[in-house]
Amino acid sequence: MEEKKLDGKSIIGFALIFVLLIWVMYNNRPTEEEIAAEKAKQELVEKQQQEASEKPTMVRGTEEPTSAVNFQDSLKLAEFKNKIGAFQFGVDSNTKEEFIALENDVIALKISTKGGQIVEARVKNFDTHDSLPLYLIKDKNSVFNLLLSTQDNRTLQTHDLFFKPTISKDGNQLSMKLLAGENKYLEYHYTLRPGEYMVDFALRSQGLNSVLNAAQQPELEWNLRGRRNSKSVQYENRYTELYYKFEGDKVDYLSASGTDDEIEKNVEWISYKQHFFSSILISNTPFNKVELASANLAEDDSPETKFSKQFSSKIFMDYVGGELNYGLKWYFGPTELKEFNKYKEIGLDESIPFGWGIFGWINRYMFTPLYSFLSGFLPAGIAIIIMTILVRLLMSPVTYKSYLSQAKMKVLRPEINEINEKFKDNAMKKQQETMKLYGKAGVNPMSGCVPALLQLPVFYALFMFFPSAFVLRQKRFLWAEDLSAYDSIAQLPFTIPFYGDHVSLFPILASVAIFFYMQMTTGQSMQMQQQPGMPNMKFIMYLSPVMMLFFFNSYASGLSLYYFVSNLITIFIMLAIKNWIIDEDKIHAKIQENKAKPKKKSRFQQKMAEMMEQAEAQKAAQDKKRKK
Repeated sequence: MEEKKLDGKSIIGFALIFVLLIWVMYNNRPTEEEIAAEKAKQELVEKQQQEASEKPTMVRGTEEPTSAVNFQDSLKLAEFKNKIGAFQFGVDSNTKEEFIALENDVIALKISTKGGQIVEARVKNFDTHDSLPLYLIKDKNSVFNLLLSTQDNRTLQTHDLFFKPTISKDGNQLSMKLLAGENKYLEYHYTLRPGEYMVDFALRSQGLNSVLNAAQQPELEWNLRGRRNSKSVQYENRYTELYYKFEGDKVDYLSASGTDDEIEKNVEWISYKQHFFSSILISNTPFNKVELASANLAEDDSPETKFSKQFSSKIFMDYVGGELNYGLKWYFGPTELKEFNKYKEIGLDESIPFGWGIFGWINRYMFTPLYSFLSGFLPAGIAIIIMTILVRLLMSPVTYKSYLSQAKMKVLRPEINEINEKFKDNAMKKQQETMKLYGKAGVNPMSGCVPALLQLPVFYALFMFFPSAFVLRQKRFLWAEDLSAYDSIAQLPFTIPFYGDHVSLFPILASVAIFFYMQMTTGQSMQMQQQPGMPNMKFIMYLSPVMMLFFFNSYASGLSLYYFVSNLITIFIMLAIKNWIIDEDKIHAKIQENKAKPKKKSRFQQKMAEMMEQAEAQKAAQDKKRKK
């Protein structure tokens, strides 16, 4: 076999392969950035291991805390990891959450280094309906997240990033910084003063104009699921709403009955009102644009229903000189006028549903001060009874006018019945003669309606007052454990549609009282129920108490107590007027005297009489024409 020799062509081929390998190795060598990123990664791991063994825990949390991740190191590590595979910016497997506590004598907050956000907000001195601590934020029901765009087209979400905490010596101030380098950071600064539900909150950045994309508007997301705090979550849900103040002094809200959303400009504050407690974000500089939304989560009153509503706000923020600088405030506390009046200039009291117009004025300046005064030295239930007595006595002149009108109509009833019988086949003539009788007797059939209309503002104002009265919350009276919730005396093994699965006693008593009251007030009208156009008063007399029984079974027992006492007092006042104040014989004599006197008709009455006569003549002519 012939031995092969190394010739010149082979030598040239090997030389070319060697040169090619050198060229490939040279062009695929690590860049300075990759070398720096690998070095940063190694230094970061060594630094975390050292701090984990040396640094003491600041505050105990649910996980063993370690130091916060340095944002600059994360940036370098991110650049390296982006080269070798997918990576979620700002998250490192070696980092764990740390929790820092801020609290005074009224609220307790827990703030996480992950996201720098409040993860627990407990309102001290108050409990839930089942005697548990009352939390507005807990178990991840709230998300506070700032979305920022970087100059290399990445999006940072702060709730995924780790902040470095620094707490003051007095424990009242906390700085949470998201570091991006020396003197480059995003900061959340919390300040909590003694005895206040209000927390000062500054959101600002420094030196990030070289990191962030100022052309992309930052977005702040604040989402919260309202936690159940009351016995009836459906009743609580009726008064759980998203309120907001915008465009100077305007205050509006999203619907409490279903899903709703809105886009507003120049928003000063956003309130997630959970009936008697509120979580509010306030800005010293109005937000230019905010997208607001709320949705119901409570489908029934079962114990498994833990949340009432889902609130969400997307706030579009602005850079100033490439930096963020917002002076904000948090409020976590009672939806109570006494507390909100401490911040009159902010206008938080507008989120209390006193009612609109005159109804709100009556509640704000009459019923709220009156009940606050009475409940200051009387038990809550007794204060309601005393306030009810005062209101009914104040309205007794109106009740007197109403009953006097009914007494006059009662005296005229025999003559009205005669007219009805005489002209039973001629409705126009019957109406003419009836109006003539009223005119001669000096009786106005509408005079009984006017006093009733005058009572409507008071009736509606009180209907709005009791569900919003924070002072009634968890106040006991007789068998009612909480005057701001229903007073269950029996639990049903089933659910009755529109009624519920329990029996409340105060609504039953109120329904019985209103039945007897309506018997007294509608009895005189029941004989006229068969006249055309007249409602069936007997049907209304039975329907109204039944409606109240169903409607108020799950309402605040304080409201049912008011209606029960109010109707009882009204019945006694009307009996007193009937038996000791009004003399029907004297009324009859006065009416006969008025009928004997010639009475000049007003221009309006003359015109009406002429119109009725013309109508009667036209009808007679038409009837005559038909007969022909």
